[in-house]
Amino acid sequence: MMGSLMPAWLMPVAASTQAAKVDRIFIGLTLVSAAIVLLVVGLVVTFAIRFRRGSKADRGPLPEVVSREFEIGWTAATLFIFVFIFWWAASAEIGAFSPPKDALEVHVVGKQWMWKTQSSNGAREINELHVPVGVPVRLVLTSQDVIHSFYIPAFRLKRDAVPDQTTEAWFQATKTGTFQLMCTEYCGTDHARMLGRVIVMEPQNYAAWLSAQPEGDDLAHQGERLFSDKGCSGCHAPGSSVHAPSLAGIWGQAVQLDGGRLATVDAAYVRDSILQPKRDVVAGYAPVMPSYQGLLSDGEIQALTAYIRSLGAGPREIRTPGLPPLSSRVPGAQPERSPAMVPGAPVSDTPAPAGPAVKP
Repeated sequence: MMGSLMPAWLMPVAASTQAAKVDRIFIGLTLVSAAIVLLVVGLVVTFAIRFRRGSKADRGPLPEVVSREFEIGWTAATLFIFVFIFWWAASAEIGAFSPPKDALEVHVVGKQWMWKTQSSNGAREINELHVPVGVPVRLVLTSQDVIHSFYIPAFRLKRDAVPDQTTEAWFQATKTGTFQLMCTEYCGTDHARMLGRVIVMEPQNYAAWLSAQPEGDDLAHQGERLFSDKGCSGCHAPGSSVHAPSLAGIWGQAVQLDGGRLATVDAAYVRDSILQPKRDVVAGYAPVMPSYQGLLSDGEIQALTAYIRSLGAGPREIRTPGLPPLSSRVPGAQPERSPAMVPGAPVSDTPAPAGPAVKP
C-alpha cells in the first residue's frame, strides 16, 4: 500500500500508483513556487528598506562584471529549473498514456448526463465501475454528444471523452473501497449531477462479482456480428470479391497510405476509417468504402474496434460460452484480447446467475 503524500484536508486520499507521482509533482511545484515568491518578496522588502528615501546607502552603479555574471548565473539557474520540472512532470504524464499490455480493458462512453462502462467480457454498468485492486485497468473513452471529462480524484486521473474521437488512460488502484467519479468539463444543464463511483474490490471478490453479471457476448463477438450485419465482411473478409485490405493480424501494424504516409492501426485509426474512409486510404486500394457517419453508434464502433483488435497477434483469447473462438472463423488470425477477468482467476464455461448490473 502506498500512503498519501497530501494531508486529507487538502486532497482526497491517494488510491492509485499514479496518484503518488502526481502528489510529488504538486508538492515539488508548490515548494519551488513558494521559494521563488519568498526570494522575490524578500529582495523587494530588503531593497525597499535599504534604499528608502533619505537613507545613506550607496546608489552608484554595480561593477559591470558583477552585473553580467549575476545575470548569466540567474538565467542559467532558472533555465535548469524549468527544464528539470518539465522533464519530471512530462515523464509522469507520458507514463499515464502507456498502459501495461496485460491491462484489463474497459470501454467508457460519456453521455448527457451519465457514464456508461463496459468490460471486454460484456459486463455493463451505468455511473459505476467495478475493478480489482492491484490490477492495471485501461480505459478507452469517447463521447456520445459533447465533450466530457472523466475524473477520479482519488486516482489523480482526468481524461477528456471527446465526440467522434477515442482517448485512452489507465490506472492501477492500490486500495479497496468506493471512490468518487465525476465529470469536470461543463457539458450542459445537469453537468453537476453527472456523478458516479468506482468500486475497487479484492481480486477474488471482483471475480465473483463479474461471474454474477448477466451473461452476454463480449465486445469482440458483438463486433463480429456487426461486421457481418453492416456488410463489412463483403469487402474485408478473406475471399471477398471486392478488393479491400484484409483485417486479420493488422492491429498495431504500420500501413502505407496513398502519398507515402504511414499510419498505425489503432483505435483512433479504425474509428477514422469507419467514419471518414476517404481520408486515409491504404496504398493500392480504391477509395470505394462508404462513410458510416450517423449509421453506427459509439458503442457499435467500439465493438467493431474490439473485433478488429481480436484478429491481431497475441497469446491469449477469452472464450464466450456457446461461441467458438474468433480465430477459428478467420483464417490466419491469432486473437489478441484484453483480459476481462482477473489474471489467474478461473473462467467458468457454465452460465452464471443473473446479477444486479444495469444495462444502458
